[in-house]
Amino acid sequence: MNADTIFALSSGQPPAAIAIVRLSGPAAASALETLAGLLPVPRTASLRTIAHPATGEPLDRAILLFFPGPDSATGEDIAELHLHGGRSVVAAVLDALGSINGLRSAQPGEFTRRAFENGRMDLAEAEGLADLLAAETQSQRRAALALAGGALSRRVEAWQDRLLQLAAAVESLLDFSDEGDVGDELPTSWTAALGSLTVELDQLLRSPPAERLRDGIRVVIAGPPNAGKSSLLNWLAGRRAAITSAIAGTTRDLIEAPTAIGGAPFLLVDTAGLREGADAIEAEGVSLARASMAAADLILWLGDPHDCPDPARSILVASKADLYPEPRRPLADIHVSAETGEGMDALIALMVDRGRALLPREGEVAVNARHRAALADCVCHLHSAANSTDLLIVSESLRLARASLDRITGRAGVEDMLDRLFSSFCIGK
Repeated sequence: MNADTIFALSSGQPPAAIAIVRLSGPAAASALETLAGLLPVPRTASLRTIAHPATGEPLDRAILLFFPGPDSATGEDIAELHLHGGRSVVAAVLDALGSINGLRSAQPGEFTRRAFENGRMDLAEAEGLADLLAAETQSQRRAALALAGGALSRRVEAWQDRLLQLAAAVESLLDFSDEGDVGDELPTSWTAALGSLTVELDQLLRSPPAERLRDGIRVVIAGPPNAGKSSLLNWLAGRRAAITSAIAGTTRDLIEAPTAIGGAPFLLVDTAGLREGADAIEAEGVSLARASMAAADLILWLGDPHDCPDPARSILVASKADLYPEPRRPLADIHVSAETGEGMDALIALMVDRGRALLPREGEVAVNARHRAALADCVCHLHSAANSTDLLIVSESLRLARASLDRITGRAGVEDMLDRLFSSFCIGK
């Protein structure tokens, strides 16, 4: 338990209709008594006048709440002051709290970190909360809410239980095999259970990554110079993100435009036109374009279909459809015009359909790079257990597998990333 008590504005910056100031720590109750003269009944809203402890000057008529620990959001005593949201009111109350001994302003993410350290949430749930605060699309919100609500943590707990059962069977052989009533070989059912668990973890490893949901499906618009790439980017992004010109080679660098389409996140990337014999600067742009295509989730190819470098990941787009009569239109999956809007709805529908397969499915757990690294280690240790006939090696492999899963929920081996995670939260969270 922390010795100091922290406070911060936990709602949006004033002015606002209501401002919520939160306190957490052992002095939260006494701070409320100092400001309001009386501690509210726990978990019951109380309307009180709060005053500055040094001068007695009334600061606001506020609703006060008190949540005794450990059954609170942080595991500590928590107090909340629901104020009128004017700048002067909030500033005066924060100043008053700062004048009370034992209280200090909270650091970014410190409330959530205390919740983690006091066992009120695990690390995976804290990551989900961070994702929820940053969510901009409905699919991001749903995935983050599932992670913050413990969807992955519950699966990890179930896997740990199954691992413990497998380990118990091994320990029985190691400890009691000489007593005659326990065999000296693991039964077929044990091997099948280990294999089933390994397959389940491996399937989650192969699922679409959470980073694609967070950062967006990377859609690279590529093709020869003056093919209409920048105009297409601007139309899809809904703003003028790239300079357009009839002069070939206008785009020299990568231009990125994040956007939401059909409730899913996309990162649109305009690239330099692909051609040989360009000047040194344009050649560098062409090199960046090729590298970006290699890293793309989806390519909108605006050139000759025969020149498309990766048809499996591409949608063949014929741009400037307004310039071509129907019989003379070039071969493509879809014809579009940024001038008239022709074909754009169909292109968006195709992008959303292709993108859906690249994102975690609605309702499924989405795992990030840290989770995948831990899962991969766990699967490796499970394979080691399955391939060994030495029970000591099997037992140690299962122990290491459990330790790998502990890293997901933050029970072990995560000290190096805690500061980075919680510092990404806003002050007051």
